[in-house]
Amino acid sequence: MTTTISNSYLKASIKHAGAELFSIQDHQNKEYIWEANPSFWGKHSPVLFPIVGTLKNNTYTIDGKEYHLSRHGFARDMEFQLVDHTEDSATFSLSSNAETLQKFPFNFELQLIYTLKQKELTLSYKVINTEATRIPFSIGAHPAIALPNDFETYSFEFEKEEVLKYNLLENDLISNTTKTLETTSNLVPLSYKLFENDALVFKTLESNSLTILENSKPYVKVNFEDFPSLGIWTKEKAPFICIEPWFGYSDTVENSGDLFEKEGILILDAHQTFQSKFSIQIL
Repeated sequence: MTTTISNSYLKASIKHAGAELFSIQDHQNKEYIWEANPSFWGKHSPVLFPIVGTLKNNTYTIDGKEYHLSRHGFARDMEFQLVDHTEDSATFSLSSNAETLQKFPFNFELQLIYTLKQKELTLSYKVINTEATRIPFSIGAHPAIALPNDFETYSFEFEKEEVLKYNLLENDLISNTTKTLETTSNLVPLSYKLFENDALVFKTLESNSLTILENSKPYVKVNFEDFPSLGIWTKEKAPFICIEPWFGYSDTVENSGDLFEKEGILILDAHQTFQSKFSIQIL
């Protein structure tokens, strides 16, 4: 099943499977979200919950007991319920159940709220702790922006001029090796060489937004002021770029395995609600 929302400028379509955004189109039917061709990457914009990235050995512990979670967690592979729908907004919900409790021993409700306002789609997240104890979790976005022209005609413009230090991945885990992204002012030309070691993982950034330029003209802006970390990723010769706002990231190479001790993890107190949002703005 799918749900579509629209306004005078845009329409956005969301699958109930994973509550995954799969289309943003303007009124000329120009598509801004990657088509999910499986020969490159068979996703459009999955939600990452209750972890972001990869756990060491796909395993973590709670009170000494082992649990297993695959990369980016399970929410992206589960059916969400549509709980509210207006012309320009839609709210999807996933609640803990017997299947999730096998992988993540906590009761929760996860809501994804999509809202269109003019030429901007906002995705708001709510994590509701329905437990009488604290819950450790991460949450993140993974939208793939379609790049219809030659990849190297695109560039990034970070909101602020800053030292763009990122961590390299080692067997899908965060290593202690860092590099600095070369910039001219706050502009970074795109090339596949940037991603030869997989994603660029920025644990912290001063910038709250990133603009994709097409032939030096603003194309799409991703606003992520609520999120402390950012991943940027593509695959060789793939015509998309993923701009990924995150709370949390893959395990570090020296991670203990205890989810409460995981670097970047969020801890939500009993019966409390966590909220954050990011947006995709068509320019």
